[in-house]
Amino acid sequence: MRIKLKVWRQKNNKDKGGFKTYDLEDISTDMSFLEMFDVLNEKLVRQGEDPVHFDHDCREGICGMCSLYINGKPHGPKQTTTCQLHMRSFSDGDTITVEPWRATAFPVLKDLVVDRSAFDRVIQSGGYVSVNTGGVPDANEIPIPKKAADKAMDAATCIGCGACVAACKNASAMLFVSAKISQFALLPQGQTERKTRAEKMVAQMDAEGFGACTNTGACSAECPKEISLTNIAMMNREFFGAKLSSDNI
Repeated sequence: MRIKLKVWRQKNNKDKGGFKTYDLEDISTDMSFLEMFDVLNEKLVRQGEDPVHFDHDCREGICGMCSLYINGKPHGPKQTTTCQLHMRSFSDGDTITVEPWRATAFPVLKDLVVDRSAFDRVIQSGGYVSVNTGGVPDANEIPIPKKAADKAMDAATCIGCGACVAACKNASAMLFVSAKISQFALLPQGQTERKTRAEKMVAQMDAEGFGACTNTGACSAECPKEISLTNIAMMNREFFGAKLSSDNI
């Protein structure tokens, strides 16, 4: 198949950046989107041009590094990660527009690569459990209702790719942060830091410059792991509950 690529090229976060058009031929429909980009970069290197920089790691839909905004949708037309998107999702002769995530909290480093360390700092602020639960056999002996365990597992499937931020008109990180808060709030191991966790992670999220949630649902609709909006409701309960019982009020 033949395709036309409109790719965002930007030298660094100080550069204005802009789209550049590339034509590719003989692209197999069985290629993944990232394999197609490999073909493009091999062509550019042969021509003595700078290859397109993009993030990737596992290429198995696990890590979430492959964060590309394709034809106006995070990760492209399918609700999956970019590395699991195949060229058969497009038609011969299509023009495909590829951009980086667009968010103040995710500054562009180069081309399609953005700095998502804001997510790391949100996690570092409270997304952990410091309670010593012993070895694995001891931890497994803690009784956890199946309903709570299932909900915690569903929240834990969030891979932190940032598609929720890219999809949101406000660049909100509420779905990501709520998934991490819910994951621990539902389990007995996470109860000790339950209140401080919600307060600290929400405060850090705001400090990073992410926008507010207006409940459009775009985040969940585009999430490759289908994280539910119910996590945002739970995060709000956790946060307001922590504030009401805080010693600071």
